[in-house]
Order: sequence, then C-alpha cells, then structure tokens
Amino acid sequence: MPANSWPESDSYNELDALGSLLSELSDPEEPDDNTHQSGVETLAPTLPSCYQGRRRKAAVFLTIVWSGTIALHLVSWGSWFVLGLTTMFGIHALRMLLARSRGEPELTADDTLMDYPYISLLVAAKNEEAVIGNIVKALCSQDYPIDRYEVWIIDDNSSDQTPVVLERLAQEYDQLKVLRRHIGASGGKSGALNQVLPLTQGEFLAVFDADAQVSSDLLRRVLPLFQRTAVGAVQVRKVIANAPENFWTQGQVAEMALDSYVQQQRIALGGIGELRGNGQFVRRTALEHCGGWNEETITDDLDLTFRLHLAQWDIEVLTGTAVEEEGVTRMSALWHQRNRWAEGGYQRYLDYWRLIASNRMGTRKTFDLFIFLLIQYILPTAQVPDLVMAIARNRPPVLSPFTGLAMAMSMVWMFIGLKRFPNRIPESRFLVLLQTMRGTIYMFHWLVVMASTTARISVRQKRLKWVKTVHQGDKK
Repeated sequence: MPANSWPESDSYNELDALGSLLSELSDPEEPDDNTHQSGVETLAPTLPSCYQGRRRKAAVFLTIVWSGTIALHLVSWGSWFVLGLTTMFGIHALRMLLARSRGEPELTADDTLMDYPYISLLVAAKNEEAVIGNIVKALCSQDYPIDRYEVWIIDDNSSDQTPVVLERLAQEYDQLKVLRRHIGASGGKSGALNQVLPLTQGEFLAVFDADAQVSSDLLRRVLPLFQRTAVGAVQVRKVIANAPENFWTQGQVAEMALDSYVQQQRIALGGIGELRGNGQFVRRTALEHCGGWNEETITDDLDLTFRLHLAQWDIEVLTGTAVEEEGVTRMSALWHQRNRWAEGGYQRYLDYWRLIASNRMGTRKTFDLFIFLLIQYILPTAQVPDLVMAIARNRPPVLSPFTGLAMAMSMVWMFIGLKRFPNRIPESRFLVLLQTMRGTIYMFHWLVVMASTTARISVRQKRLKWVKTVHQGDKK
C-alpha cells in the first residue's frame, strides 16, 4: 500500500473563523425558544492562544504523570491512592454497564417531514479514483427529495483520474457539485471543508470519507435525532467493510464495536458523545457558533467534538444504521493512522484544558472526560515509570489494580459491543467471545501508541500534516 500524504501548512493564518467562537460567547445574543442556548462566559484564553505552546504543555503533562507515578512508589499511601482511583473508575464503569441507552427514533416518514430541511453532504477527496464513484452514487441516490439536498465533492488538487470521474458524474447527477482546490491550498481536510462551507445551503451538513458506504435511508434515520434543539451533531456508527481480510481488519471490527457501545453508554449517563469524521452530521448553527473546522489540528472531528461541548451543544450517536469504511490492512498503515488519531485526541486536551477545568461542559461531561483521560492517556503513559520502579524496587507495579480493572472492563464492553452491533451477521456467544479475545490482543497496540505519542509530542515540534489512508475500492 503506497504512502500518500496530504500536507498542511506549518503556520496557521486563518484564525478569523475560530475567533468567532470567542466573540459569540463573550457577547452572546439573547437566544429564542427555538435555538440552543449557548454559553455566556468569556472564553479565556482566546482560541488562537489555546493552540500555542503545545510542546511545552505536553512536557509539563508528561513530567507530572511520570513524577507522580514515581512518587506513588515512594509514599506510604501510594497504593491507597491507586485503590481510590480504581474504585472511582469501577463505580463509573458499573454505572455505564447498567445505564439504559436512549431509544432511537423511528425512520422519518413522508407525513412527518412536511417541510424537509435542506442538507449538504460533503466529501473531501484527494486521489480517490478507486472509490469516489461509489460514494457519489450512494449519496446522490438517497431516499430524500432531490431538491432538498446537495452533494459537494471537494477535490483537493488530485493528480489521478478523480477529476475525470467527477466530471462524468456531475453530468449524471443534478445535485452533485464539485469544488476543485488549487495547488498549495492550506488546511488539509479542515481547509477543504471550510472552503466549501460558504457555498453550501444546508441547515445540516454531513461529512463522509471517500470510501464510505451508506444506506439509501440514512438521511431519514439521522434527522429525528436533531429534533432536540440542544443536539449540535450526530455521529453515525461505523463498521469495517473489508472485515474478513486479515487480523488487522478483524481487530478493527472489535475496536469499532467497542467504540460504539462506549459512546452509547457515555451519552446515556450524560457524558460526551464524540465525532468520528466519517458519517458525522452537524447542525449549521452549531458549526458556525464554533467557528467552522479547525485548521490548526490534525484531527478535525475530535477537535470539533470538544468545541461543540464547550459551547454547550450535545452530540448524539446513531447506532441503528452504519457507515461502512475500509479498514487499513497493514501494521505500518495502522501505526501511522493510530498515531495521528492519538496525537489529535491529545492535542485537544492541551488546547482546551483551561476551559475544561473551568467546567464549561457541565459536571457530568467534565467528570466523564476525566475518567476517559485517565484510562486513554494517563494510564498508558504512566506504565513506563511504573514498570521501571517496580523492577528497581522488586515489587509489583503500583498501578496494577487500575490497569487490571481497565483491561477487564474493556473486554466486557467489547463483548457487549460485538454482541449488540454485529458487523455483518449475528454470531453465537462463543464466536463473539473469540472475537473479543482477538480484539483485546489487537487493542494492545494502543498502549504503545498512546505512551509513545505522549512522549514524542513533548520533545518534538509536530509539523501539521494530514496523512490520508489510501483506499483500494472493490477489488472484485
């Protein structure tokens, strides 16, 4: 699989859009009964300054985690502190297991959509000749009034046959529109989406990857979730299209099932829902309130997740249907992709930590965020000094109770996720258990990715670059 990159500019010169979030929240208009009531506190620091000093902030974070872990080995109450954290996480994990997820509304019928909202479907594409035709045909064949939605393909100066394919398709589908970016256009995927945003008409905007496969009733399934005015975005459950190919794709099936279940349960407890890029729907007013897509991050979806919640919007997840996408098939490609995801997820904590600590999201969301910061970033990062101190002092790792419980709960969540959201055909509990064991082994790569990313970003300045996943399309 050849490497293929989508470079971004090292500098960030387009902060006006993101700055609008500051001005809106610091001097908000009086909301009416039909609009979401956004926050009224002044953002401090301003958003542009949030993105400065990431390496310094990461170094401070790494120092605190490492020195704190070492201290737990040296103080008499270190084990009790870990047991306290373990108990807190255990209670939260049990509440997640017992939480009843919200029932999803039924498919929207014609008689309930008297005034069909206009929807804009967006795909940012670069060198996607193998798959672009399939996603265009699927999006242009939605069971939705043809005059109430549009499909925008942003061709980011492709050098293959993508422009030729799009030109042919534009003659076939009236709702298809193509924007071709010029050489040197900055911002990567975020820049492409921001460039097309003023041209779109939709009250809701959806973002898909070029390899996405969607059902014809997708729009009718998503729209009912926006009936609650506090909902700023909806993420559609993702599944792996090429699941049977090898160990890596089968592992990603388990990973997606785990993510879908955890998202569903977090939302049920009043925690945060997260966007996953492919198959995300955003309310235009919410997106504009947040200043559009952030061109200063390498993961636009994860960054937008935090900015929506900080602006007091909710994110729902749709699990009744799914968006299929190609899973990466080689370890090297998986490593690069997961490192980008990990760094993008980590960046948002560094960027918005002051706003998160000020409880702008609300107590439930802030606590939920703290729990998953612990198990996703702090725990993997702390494993290195914990293991070194355990060897040096000839004693068990002090974090072993927390680590053991986190791994056990991950397996339980994965099993339930695989059972609740089968990738293709429901299987027996025994086969689901085997999938869970294989998925757990596969998920160990995240420990290395998280620990190495946390250390690397602390010492090396990252050049903003979005490395795209190469899509192969249907090989039959």
